[in-house]
Amino acid sequence: MDSWLWWVGGALVLAVIEMLTLDLVFIMLAGGALAGGVTAAAGGPPWLQFVVACVVAVLLLAVLRPWLLSNLRRREPLVETNAAAQVGRLAVVLAEVTETGGRVKLAGEVWSARLPDDGIPNSTGRLAPGTEVRVVAIDGATAVVQSVATATGPATDDGGRLV
Repeated sequence: MDSWLWWVGGALVLAVIEMLTLDLVFIMLAGGALAGGVTAAAGGPPWLQFVVACVVAVLLLAVLRPWLLSNLRRREPLVETNAAAQVGRLAVVLAEVTETGGRVKLAGEVWSARLPDDGIPNSTGRLAPGTEVRVVAIDGATAVVQSVATATGPATDDGGRLV
C-alpha cells in the first residue's frame, strides 16, 4: 500500500476526532497529515514526509487557528457548557456550607460546595440549610458559593438565564 494512503487515512481519523472535540486543533493536524501525504505522493522520502507534516501542522496551529477562533468568536458568542455553565446560577443549601465543605442543590443535582477562601466577607462563615446561594466559581467538582445577599457576578435565575 502506498504511504500517501496512510497519510490520508490519518488525516481522515484526525478530522473525525475534530468533529467530536470542536477545538480546531485536530483539523490543523489533519492538514499537516495531508501535506505529508502530498509529499509522499510526490515521491518524497519518509523523513521529508514527517518534516513537511510537522511544519505544516505547526504553521496551521500557530497562524490559521488563532485567526479562525477570533473570527468564530466575533460571529458567535462563546456559550459556556458543562460545569462552567453553572457559574452564576442559584442553588439551595442542603447541608451546612463552610469554607471546607457542604452540600447544595444546584440545577436539580446535589453538589459538594464550599465558601470562597479568597477573603470575600461572609458574616457568619457558614451557611445554614435552606439558604439561597449563588455559585461564584466551580473548583473541580465543588461549587464555590456565596449567600445571595453577598454574591457577586452576573444575576441569573435557576435556569442560568440572565435576569
